Amino acid sequence: MSMDRPEGFFARLWSLITGIFQRWVRDREHDSPEVVYEQAIGERVRQYRELKSAVAGILYLRAKLESEISDRRAEIARLHDDARRSVRRHQDDISLTLISQKQKLFEELERAEDELTAVRDQAEEAKANLVRYREEIRSLVREKGRMLATLANAKARRRLQVAIEGLSTDAEMDALEGVREYVTRLTLEGDIDKELGDSGLRGRLREFRDEARMQSAQSELQQLKEEAKVHTLTETSSGAYAAEPAPAAG
Repeated sequence: MSMDRPEGFFARLWSLITGIFQRWVRDREHDSPEVVYEQAIGERVRQYRELKSAVAGILYLRAKLESEISDRRAEIARLHDDARRSVRRHQDDISLTLISQKQKLFEELERAEDELTAVRDQAEEAKANLVRYREEIRSLVREKGRMLATLANAKARRRLQVAIEGLSTDAEMDALEGVREYVTRLTLEGDIDKELGDSGLRGRLREFRDEARMQSAQSELQQLKEEAKVHTLTETSSGAYAAEPAPAAG
């Protein structure tokens, strides 16, 4: 029982250390996404190069098998011709040897053809994997560009949001309201000065016009008086002429 406790303690301590390290690594990855993408792309490139080297080896083996098969077929044809000649010459022992060599080459040819079939399948699969890895690398490069641009935009928006949230809006609004009030008061003061100036001017103009109307009225009154006076004198003169006796006839 006493031996189990240290083991359990060290296991928990190791688990804690491992968790802390993994969290630290994850935080570093979040802080450096470009490095993470570069590592992923670099790993794909490394695997692509290894696979490309393997494909080159498979293609070399395929070419070598194809060349060996071609040589064996040519050797089989030559042995077949030699065996026919030896049969015509009644050289049975030589004919049997040639036929035995030909059969052995047939067996080797069959194994080489089976191996070539397998190698060709491997070559096609390897080339398909090579194309897939190449497309994955290109896709990761494109994804890196998109994700880094999206991350930069998100960080910029976050900084702006933090800046907006960190502003003391009460102080800024009070200052803005004070500026608005000041501008409004200046505008009203200008309007008052304008109204006062217009009022004095209108008053003076009204006095001038009243005085002019009074003078016009007095002039018209004087004219009416003159006309009445002339009319009275005319009537008086006409009455005097009518009261005088007519002279006696001679």
